Amino acid sequence: MLGFDEPDFHGDIAEELRRLGESGAVRLIDALAIHKDAEGGVEAVPLGASGSTVGALVGLAERGREPAAKGLHAFAEDDAWDVIEDIPPDTAAALILVEHRWAVPLCDAVVHANGFRIADGFIRPVDLVAVGLLSAEEAGKPAVFAR
Repeated sequence: MLGFDEPDFHGDIAEELRRLGESGAVRLIDALAIHKDAEGGVEAVPLGASGSTVGALVGLAERGREPAAKGLHAFAEDDAWDVIEDIPPDTAAALILVEHRWAVPLCDAVVHANGFRIADGFIRPVDLVAVGLLSAEEAGKPAVFAR
């Protein structure tokens, strides 16, 4: 999920997702744009795909994108994440569901060795700067993700 204070899209993100898909690095499964107004009202719009898969995963129903019925549980209670709650008021978010195709052989090897996921996450360039493994100059523009 990526946040935007004042979205000014020019197709760069979609183009990069297309390029990554063509290279085989990722497979775009679904994408959804969400705008949360100052009062907390939510409007969702599909981004190139149907948006229904991401919508179901985050608790938005297909029709009108209202919160889904309480019967839908995509994650175990311990793994539950209120994505909509995490979007600050008066901002937009892009929820992009991708399969990291480059990782499939690694995952297969882990399963073959009887391994399993304990936790996962992303380390940002700004995190590497914070622990002294990368200078701010080396991190460049991605350091703006420090928010």
